[in-house]
Amino acid sequence: MAPTRRHDPDRRTRMVDAAIRVVDAHGIAGLSHRRVAAEADVPLGSTTYHFASREDLLIAALRRVGDRWLADVDAWERALPADAPLGGELARLVQESLTGGRARARLEYELYLAALRHDAVQPVAAECVDGLAAILRRRTPDDATARALAALTDGLTLQLLLTGRTPDGAELRTLLAPLADAGVNPSSPTG
Repeated sequence: MAPTRRHDPDRRTRMVDAAIRVVDAHGIAGLSHRRVAAEADVPLGSTTYHFASREDLLIAALRRVGDRWLADVDAWERALPADAPLGGELARLVQESLTGGRARARLEYELYLAALRHDAVQPVAAECVDGLAAILRRRTPDDATARALAALTDGLTLQLLLTGRTPDGAELRTLLAPLADAGVNPSSPTG
């Protein structure tokens, strides 16, 4: 008699979550089908069935982390009062993402920067860049300003992660406000 196949509709989700935990614990270099299978408590064959390559695991992990991050940023922006100064609010967002533990930001950026060496990951990383710019566009006068703010916000966050410096809210506001608040009508979130 053939063994019965166990119905497990959440298996793929568990494996993606396990891949995220593996990257968090071991870095991109430590991501493997074997580690993900062990972390998700599934047979090794399940990981190779759902994810043909290590890059497929990496793409799925980045997509999950990126989607969560963009959802959080979207919720943050929607919760801002219409007259909130964007420069100050962005400074607060960067500061909050790096205080009280940097593990989440470190993981997000590690997966995001994996696109530098993994061509297949680049479109997913580009979705994160474009998604942040689209969210910021709701509060800026044009696309160029939104993209510049996305780049500045990413750059500041990455520099703070790399240097281990504690984010200084006043310094962040000084850097972000001239661009974020230029040409924006403070009574309207769309400028």
